[in-house]
Amino acid sequence: MPVPVPVPQQRDAPAAETSHGGDLTVLVIEDDPAGSITGPELSAAAGTRVRIRTARNLTEAGRLLTDDVDCILLDLALPVPAGSAGAAPAATSTTAAPGAEHRPEPAPGRADELAVLTHVLRIAPLHAVLVLTAQDDTELAAEAVRVGAQDYLFRGELDARVLSRAIRYAVERKRADLAQHQLTESGLRAQENARLERGLLPTPLLEGSDLSFAARYRPGRSRALLGGDFYDTVRTPDGTVHAMIGDVCGHGPDEAALGVELRIAWRALTLAGLCGDRLLSTLQQVLEHERQSEEIFATLCTVDIAPDGRRAGLCLAGHPAPLLARHGRPARLLPYEDGGPALGLLPRARWPRRQVELGGEWSLMMYTDGLIEGRVGAGSSQRLGQDGMVAMVNSRLEQGLTGEDLLEAAVAEVRELNGGELTDDVAVLLLGRDPERIRRRGRSASRPGPVSTAPAAAPAASAQRPPLYGP
Repeated sequence: MPVPVPVPQQRDAPAAETSHGGDLTVLVIEDDPAGSITGPELSAAAGTRVRIRTARNLTEAGRLLTDDVDCILLDLALPVPAGSAGAAPAATSTTAAPGAEHRPEPAPGRADELAVLTHVLRIAPLHAVLVLTAQDDTELAAEAVRVGAQDYLFRGELDARVLSRAIRYAVERKRADLAQHQLTESGLRAQENARLERGLLPTPLLEGSDLSFAARYRPGRSRALLGGDFYDTVRTPDGTVHAMIGDVCGHGPDEAALGVELRIAWRALTLAGLCGDRLLSTLQQVLEHERQSEEIFATLCTVDIAPDGRRAGLCLAGHPAPLLARHGRPARLLPYEDGGPALGLLPRARWPRRQVELGGEWSLMMYTDGLIEGRVGAGSSQRLGQDGMVAMVNSRLEQGLTGEDLLEAAVAEVRELNGGELTDDVAVLLLGRDPERIRRRGRSASRPGPVSTAPAAAPAASAQRPPLYGP
């Protein structure tokens, strides 16, 4: 006779992920009144305690099926209650089975024979299932495995040792299947998130500008591509180049999303003709409407560089001042005294615009505080700070580094000084003007090329697209 087992409360953990040590609980669903499968026989064969719970029909099975059940032993000859085969009853497990929605349907002509199995798979998506079938119906048994069962057994070969081994195999296979589904879904989500975050990073719009552009971005969140720091650069039709860099307080996905919203709003407002205090006031309104909490704020630095490239307007909203390096002179920080508060701190704040003389040949580096708040030495409490950053950049400039090479070396040195990865987001933007390169480019453009009498070839698809940024 079956060993009576009290029915425990349902738990949140999926059955295939629940560990019972060496014990196993098996729900037998068959209408054999003799009760051919008993706990003591299985325990003796397995060497561990096996609890047997018996259901005579699917209705009773629904009541006895809980998350502590490790395996279901199902007789395919069991009749399906009227109205059960076509409907999808609610699963008793608290978590949906990964991949259950893609489970294959029975082959044509087998649906009725496997109706009891498909019913059980719907109400027990997280449990291992073993099916019992007749000795001469190998095709039906194989079809049951294809549809979703972990294994099959023939009634005529049923003994305690074979059954014990099959139960353990089915449980481990179900665990492996769930782990593989979860790993696949996790990988797909990671790829989707990466594509989304990569698409949210800015593409500088500098077509027609003589300024050089370089940027480096490193989020502080582990395995993330996007953080709370944001930057952008665009050239308006009048030839002015506008650049911006900002930092939303915090490091989570909400802060990253808010940073993207502010960047897109800045680009739209800039292309619409706003600048300086009017632009920052409008951005503050965007921040106040989109932030999750009134405690959230954002720092911002904007510059608008005149079409001749020799002067710029600077606005600071609680953000570190940019670093300017003129030809033949050491880099220095631009004045910070005229800056305004961070966005979101004061309801009617103002942000004055300061005029800055750039000169004929220069490099302007804009950055977030992640670059200057790294520590100097592992375990040290000393921060790099703005003075340390200026000295570091001047050292690299003396080595002749410019553009991408300069930013790469600077970020790498800050990370090395910190003794490992930086915990804060880091964004660095570098704009520059080199008159000699501008002259070389002008001479190259005016030099006539060889005359060809051959018909002009159709331009390649990639050549038809305008360049996204300057040299």
